[in-house]
Amino acid sequence: MERVAKSKPSRFIKKLAGYTFTQTSLLDEALTHPSLSGNYNYQRLEFLGDRVLGLVVSTWLLEEYPNEAEGRLNQRFTALVRRETLAEMSVKLGIVKALKLTPGAEQEGTRDKEAIQADVCESFIGALYLDGGFDAANVFIREHWKSLIGAGPSAFKDSKTILQEWCQARSIAVPNYNVIEQTGPDHNPVFTIEVSIDGHGTARASGSAKRIAEQAAAQELFDILTGEN
Repeated sequence: MERVAKSKPSRFIKKLAGYTFTQTSLLDEALTHPSLSGNYNYQRLEFLGDRVLGLVVSTWLLEEYPNEAEGRLNQRFTALVRRETLAEMSVKLGIVKALKLTPGAEQEGTRDKEAIQADVCESFIGALYLDGGFDAANVFIREHWKSLIGAGPSAFKDSKTILQEWCQARSIAVPNYNVIEQTGPDHNPVFTIEVSIDGHGTARASGSAKRIAEQAAAQELFDILTGEN
């Protein structure tokens, strides 16, 4: 099996949750991709982190929206714990940058895959829970998800979906996305994406992952088309 030497998690990641991990082996496990080891990887902690995140978010929503019906709460919950949200949080907070991979997995673009980014976000939460208990995980999630908890209807659909539905409602061509440029080193790339709708306009945006740049470009074009920009 292809292996690389294990390294200690960065100081930034150690203190990301607002305190220093006492069991650094948990953090190391949470940041180890399965390509490096058969059993010592993030998968078990991902399983735990998924449940911890769900408990924190569902409790938080009950507190925040005491008069909302179950169906509406479930919509909000889904938006907050879905793969896209977790992946964006993993990139934003730098968690996925600390993920340890084999060179082969790195070359295959594993670090840039949305599913991997989401998985390692959950594994980090699982490690945090085991190391600092529920209170530590609760503080971390509420701190970094607070900008999303009150997002309202915009939390239920991402920008690409909203733009596509805008096109479909008007019976016009669906958006087309193209990579215009990729800059920066392999471990920290910046993608520039152009979205276009035939006969209606284009917009560009950049991001640390193609998905992020596409979402930003879609939002930019939607704002232009609806006169909000």
